[in-house]
Amino acid sequence: MKFLLDTHIWLWSLVEPNRLSRQVRRELSDGNNELWLSPVSTWEVLLLHAKGRIRLHGSHRDWVARATMHMREAPLTHEIVVAAQEVPLPHQDPADRFLAATAEVLGLTLVTADHRLLGLGKIATLANR
Repeated sequence: MKFLLDTHIWLWSLVEPNRLSRQVRRELSDGNNELWLSPVSTWEVLLLHAKGRIRLHGSHRDWVARATMHMREAPLTHEIVVAAQEVPLPHQDPADRFLAATAEVLGLTLVTADHRLLGLGKIATLANR
């Protein structure tokens, strides 16, 4: 399977793995699965750090390099940006729109605990429950 990690799932996998469900932990540790990350998630993490909501150790570049070393980078393309405008979300959070559209366009399963991103029809999801 090919999984796109929502930002919080990525962070939890790094610093609070006990917040992940048994199924999500199993899927993330299965070497046959591909783990994908959008640069939008990196942007979100850096914003959280700048606001003091999380603390990153070392330089931003070093932290991102370490935190993404086992991940595939999902591109942010014009097709994904256009698709993000069409995602049927009840809110306008651009990060959620980009992540959902990335999963849709690239055929990835979005791993999330965000109930607003679950059940979006043609976007495959794995719920962290």
